[in-house]
Amino acid sequence: MVIMRFSEEQIVWQEVPGQTSLAYTITGCNIGCKGCHSTHTWPIGSGELLSERYFRTRLDAYDGLITCVLFLGGEWHQAGLIKLLKIAREKRLKTCLYTGLERVPATLLNYLDYVKLGPWMASRGGLAERGTNQTFINVITGDVENYKFWS
Repeated sequence: MVIMRFSEEQIVWQEVPGQTSLAYTITGCNIGCKGCHSTHTWPIGSGELLSERYFRTRLDAYDGLITCVLFLGGEWHQAGLIKLLKIAREKRLKTCLYTGLERVPATLLNYLDYVKLGPWMASRGGLAERGTNQTFINVITGDVENYKFWS
């Protein structure tokens, strides 16, 4: 049994353009991007348990109010993440993963509608910066959609 934990659960509107997302910041990240704004999430075992049962109750609570589920990290728990992504898809919700990795396994991409790839680099900025090293991809179409973050 894979044990996933999260430090924050919130509703967000900007991280997945055009979607109202229930976002989970998953703890235990070992990428360690310099300048990370979420270093408090790095310790393994920190945060609250994100069980399938709890996840289902949260999706039920937001039924009709959200359109997407976003995981900020969690790819290091691939089997557990896939289980949660399948549950989200059963509820007909879009799915997204933000990762500091340059790529994720195809087995994981099969359950995602969107993925943000690339480590945080302060000198390059985030998705709102045209010179960022990060890429926001619509997995279904294969299109890079960074332009949706530009003002």
